[in-house]
Amino acid sequence: MSEILLKAENIQKSYAGVKALKSASFELLSGEVHALIGENGAGKSTFIKSVTGAIQPDSGILEVCGNKITENSPTFSKSLGVAAIYQQPALFPELSVAENIALGYEKGGFFGRVNWKKRREKAKELLDQIGAKISPDAEAGSLSMPQQQLVEIARALGANAKILILDEPTASLSEEDTNNLFRVIRDLKAKGVGMIYISHRLEELPQIADRVTVLRDGETIGTKEVKDIDRDEMIRLMVGRELSQIFPKRDVRQGEIVLELKNLGSKKAGVKNINLTVRAGEIVGIAGLVGAGRTEFARAIFGLDEADSGEVLLNGISIKNSHPRDAIRNNIAYLPEDRRKHGVILDLPIASNVTLASLKILSGRFGLNFAKEKELAAEYTRRLGVKTPSIHDSVSTLSGGNQQKVALSRWLLTKPTVLILDEPTQGIDVGAKSEIHNLMTELAEQGVAILMISSELPEVLGMSDRIAVMQGGTIVKILDRNEATQANILALALGH
Repeated sequence: MSEILLKAENIQKSYAGVKALKSASFELLSGEVHALIGENGAGKSTFIKSVTGAIQPDSGILEVCGNKITENSPTFSKSLGVAAIYQQPALFPELSVAENIALGYEKGGFFGRVNWKKRREKAKELLDQIGAKISPDAEAGSLSMPQQQLVEIARALGANAKILILDEPTASLSEEDTNNLFRVIRDLKAKGVGMIYISHRLEELPQIADRVTVLRDGETIGTKEVKDIDRDEMIRLMVGRELSQIFPKRDVRQGEIVLELKNLGSKKAGVKNINLTVRAGEIVGIAGLVGAGRTEFARAIFGLDEADSGEVLLNGISIKNSHPRDAIRNNIAYLPEDRRKHGVILDLPIASNVTLASLKILSGRFGLNFAKEKELAAEYTRRLGVKTPSIHDSVSTLSGGNQQKVALSRWLLTKPTVLILDEPTQGIDVGAKSEIHNLMTELAEQGVAILMISSELPEVLGMSDRIAVMQGGTIVKILDRNEATQANILALALGH
């Protein structure tokens, strides 16, 4: 009979009032591959961080190998036999394979001396266990992605891992490398290792998984045997929500084409052959999974990553945005995804944040016109309903929703022709979401062309006139509002 290696019941975790996990439950048996699936933002990463000790859950029961966890940490989790292998391997590139593997199990020898011969022999033994033909003396940075993953698996085995978490392990692997990884996984299953397998490639699961658990909005929706569920049912469980009233989309009369992209590409950004038009008054949603190239595509338009192929046309005229100042000069605005890191400067006053992209209109012969700055900041914070005692307060004193409004007001002050919104309502409450959605509709009514990137499919469906679905750094299909559903967007994003 299989041993229960991991048992999680009703795990909950909130960040600044936003519930990342509402009620997550999961079970892993020895010798089992248990798939964990869900949309972006469903809570998969937060759950895994709870298991590995990267974060402490607010409540719930967590048992690892029979040990009830009251206070977890990465070190404690590792001591119980938990190891995680992420999409981007966490090896030290300048160290050898043997040195990287030794980091997983060595405690230090007599007077801290290293037995190099024993270290190499141990590394070779672990690599041989998984059939990896890699020299222990090879520099880790010289290895291919699949080879680095195998080194990480060998390191986990060296640390006597009983629970192995594989996060999108095949995202960047060829079919041959994927098949080799599956062979290694089957060998580990036979040795009693339990594996949590996270993947957006649903077609892989019947080949490798025994059970599948679906997370949606931070809650466990259900667990089924893989043989009893097909891909369509998985997608339905992942996206089974109705649109709520927080999407106040109104029909807006659209004007001429404002922004046109012809075969746009950027090697640095990893995007290619982007073809898209956006009209005045139109909201075009950009959907896709993490890694599809959505943010990178926005950065290429705004000049953060220079486009090296194709063409950007604004009102029919070809433009080149080699730098964000070129984009601003061309009346293109970009609200970035990471609000706290790139959207606002937390230690600066609200007024300074609001006017930061419009210093040219505040500058005179004798420096900045602070009276005008105060006037404009007061006007835009009032228009956007920023809740604050004073525009001279630091942005760090505001809630997430009000910080987002400040970041947005900065770009509205530039009076953009094109507005790019990257995850405009991420991490804010329902009330603030509704206010920002209302503002987007008002801007569309004023003739602004809007590109909206969002990981929330209800938001994409609720606010978009058309939806461009990205996969592998390019747009695979553009759907009209009346033909788009959560299921067909997700199917396209998954490559079906």
